[in-house]
Amino acid sequence: MPIAGGLLAVAELAGATGCTASAHTAQAEAPTATAVPKHPTESLAPLFRQALPNVRGKTFTSAIVDFPPGARAMPHRHGAAFVYAYVLEGTVRSKLDGTPVRTYHQGENWVEQPGAHHVLTENTSRTERAELLVIFVSDTGDRLKADDPQR
Repeated sequence: MPIAGGLLAVAELAGATGCTASAHTAQAEAPTATAVPKHPTESLAPLFRQALPNVRGKTFTSAIVDFPPGARAMPHRHGAAFVYAYVLEGTVRSKLDGTPVRTYHQGENWVEQPGAHHVLTENTSRTERAELLVIFVSDTGDRLKADDPQR
């Protein structure tokens, strides 16, 4: 839990220092699929982006991912990024390739290793929203999310 508290402090600091999505343009955070999904989808709002001073070529990015009721993300990858997700609100069902489906409630968290294929991420509620704090440690300049191609 100390890690989550520290990450939340970073998110609060980002808000206090004026680091918002408008101050830091996001690279391909929005889904880029040409087909219209049959269900609501998530939105990603970057909070803070900073090159890591002691790790050449790596960038730390924090973001809030909002899932409206019934929303589901397209299957996707985060490239070579290490990803940490913390459920701020609601309940999210998640599955990475090769792992069982897991349900995460407010206050729970998970990590995704570089190259992981995220095949399911959805808000389990049809009436309440879910919200995640997501931390990416990525190669500087890399896209944070790449949806699978539409078939």
